[in-house]
Amino acid sequence: MMNEKILANGILRAIGVLVLISMSLYFLYLIQSVILYILVAFILTLIGNPILSFFKRRLKFNNNGATVATLFIFILIIASFIMMFVPLIIAQGANLSLLNTAEIEKDTLELVNQIVAFLKSHHIDAPKMLSEANISSKLNFDFIPNLLNIILGTITDFGIGLASVLFITFFFLKDRSVFLKGARKLIPDNQEEKILNSLGKINHLLTRYFIGLLIQLFIVFILYLIVLLIFGVESAIVIAFICAVLNIIPYVGPLIASILAAVLTMIGNLNADFQTQTLPLTMYVLLGFWIVQIIDNNVCQPIIFSKSVSSHPLEIFLVILIAGFLFGILGMIVAVPLFTILKVFGKEFFPENTIIKLLTKNI
Repeated sequence: MMNEKILANGILRAIGVLVLISMSLYFLYLIQSVILYILVAFILTLIGNPILSFFKRRLKFNNNGATVATLFIFILIIASFIMMFVPLIIAQGANLSLLNTAEIEKDTLELVNQIVAFLKSHHIDAPKMLSEANISSKLNFDFIPNLLNIILGTITDFGIGLASVLFITFFFLKDRSVFLKGARKLIPDNQEEKILNSLGKINHLLTRYFIGLLIQLFIVFILYLIVLLIFGVESAIVIAFICAVLNIIPYVGPLIASILAAVLTMIGNLNADFQTQTLPLTMYVLLGFWIVQIIDNNVCQPIIFSKSVSSHPLEIFLVILIAGFLFGILGMIVAVPLFTILKVFGKEFFPENTIIKLLTKNI
């Protein structure tokens, strides 16, 4: 009887725990926007810490003044970005018909017809191949306007989200010492030093990583833009911008960017002769993009991924590859920061482990 009562209580307790976990997960799902705001604010805080320290140490600002000045720089950069790029992207996106799915489908089918005619002139029976594959019915042209709308929405539709992020960032920067004191009270005394050391190293490494990533994207954008302008591609700014943003996705992003640039270049030159003008122009653009990727892969990325987070390029490649297989594109994007965090905690809490020693020898 007693055993049955204990078993029943155990089952009820387990059900209660599962219900509590389910409710917690559902609550987190409901406030996912708030969590995103906090995460973005945390990243901005990491980026802003060196700026804050500069104002306090070099220019002798007090804490409040340095925080306001740092936040003002963020607002100035965001405002400048909006004023410089968004109107151009909207205008060129409209010229390129990126916001009109029907127009994209029409232009793409026209492009397919030009390619078919080109292949036919070289004695390749493309119509039969296309008919058997029934490609036109399988193509989904919504991804281009959806992609552009996501990018534009991220930039232009700040609203409450932007205000919330800046508000949270202000207090993260201003009351950094207060948060650290509060964290110390929650951390067990015997683990306090290790955890605070880890947080300090994480803050330093991720600050370098995110600043480096922004610089890398800007460099890639400029290089893409130069390539497109050299060959006189229409709507160069919007194509370069979209392709640069895709570079956030390691390894896969540049491949998608090259394909997208080739397609948009051909769509923008439908009125030209395909064999003598459109095709050579597209090949030149692809060659230029590949040269940019060689520069990025051999100069920019080693500095950012290897130097900023103190990891070997092969190590980073394997981590991104594994994260991509397990969690898809999102996993590839967050792989490097999360791997860096795990490495730092591993070194602090398991310094004698052989694998940890090998992975963290440069930290």
